[in-house]
Amino acid sequence: MIQALRIRGPFRGSSGYDHHTRQFARAIDRLGVEVELIDVPEWGSPRLPALVLDPWFDRAREPVDAGITLHFTMPHQVVTDGTPVHVNYTMFEATRVLRSWIDHHQEHQMVVVPTDSSRLAWLASGLPAGKIRVCPLGVDPDLFHPEVEPLAIESSTARDVASYRARFLNVSEPGPRKNLMGLLHAWMMATRPDDDAVLMIKLGQTSPATLRTLQAGVRELETRLGRCLEDAAPVEIMFGYLPDALMPRLYTSATHYISMSHGEGWDNAMIEAAASGLQLIAPEHSAYLAYLDASVAQLIPSLLVPARIPNDPALQELFDGAMWWQPDVEVAARFIRDAIDGVNRVTGNARDAVANRFRWEQSAEVLLSILSGLDSANGARHQR
Repeated sequence: MIQALRIRGPFRGSSGYDHHTRQFARAIDRLGVEVELIDVPEWGSPRLPALVLDPWFDRAREPVDAGITLHFTMPHQVVTDGTPVHVNYTMFEATRVLRSWIDHHQEHQMVVVPTDSSRLAWLASGLPAGKIRVCPLGVDPDLFHPEVEPLAIESSTARDVASYRARFLNVSEPGPRKNLMGLLHAWMMATRPDDDAVLMIKLGQTSPATLRTLQAGVRELETRLGRCLEDAAPVEIMFGYLPDALMPRLYTSATHYISMSHGEGWDNAMIEAAASGLQLIAPEHSAYLAYLDASVAQLIPSLLVPARIPNDPALQELFDGAMWWQPDVEVAARFIRDAIDGVNRVTGNARDAVANRFRWEQSAEVLLSILSGLDSANGARHQR
């Protein structure tokens, strides 16, 4: 059993990597392992206010005598030091990764990814099968549950958001991979202005340039479809950072959670929505298949297509030669329409499915088991 662990990754920001670095570090600590936490500020996500972070994260900066450094970073951000064993927990949202990532990770003992979808992407790019393991991310079903008081959401119209019978939520960064235009396309196909339904899109901290790109995308979509967004049921777009403590209340303000993403390494928001008791509409691809099936979610058929990220050459370079998934917009529109009309073909309970298998402590135990095997092997080599 590992007694101490050095963890290196972003944890002071608002990104998904920051989130799961924090969650894994705390869960590993609760399992009795001494943790040294090293921040990676160059990750680049907006920093959280100091008062938001638990004081534990400052205390965890004290050095420990660890034989393993566990990185939560992009592959090229792994930096080796004097620790004997280096492991990177990472992921990818398409069918292959950069060859340079494979070359970089040949120098390290192990790559750990959250789903089989990510594992296959690394194997397809040439990483030896013996150097990769799967350990799922997690969710806190005690924090995210259906009885949480809903968040009051300010409406852009005279009608209170909470008064709509069907309230759909999506939490995304406004980049091409999240396919917000596909979501709005399905919404415009499925709904009418007089429907008793609203779509809430929660965006992160959005720059003016990103906002202009989003607005241009909406105008292009309206031109292509020959109708305006106002011809559909209302859409409420929320901007800015929402503290972790308020996220459970955001989910319970909705009745449904929907994604039209082109690919996911995990999708924290979807599994948190599941734990919160929402009805789910998700693409039938990538990470979603690790914790959802047709018994607990409406799954949208999806086709493999080349990954395209217009107007962002640096990001496109990460996806060169890769495929991602195109969810069927007509099926998504039908699922939205069914939900508005009160039709629910799901027979299982998504909350039970994720709460019984994906608590953070369960995921931390899997991860520690993987690391313990490496620690033992390293100790045996030193003895020889």
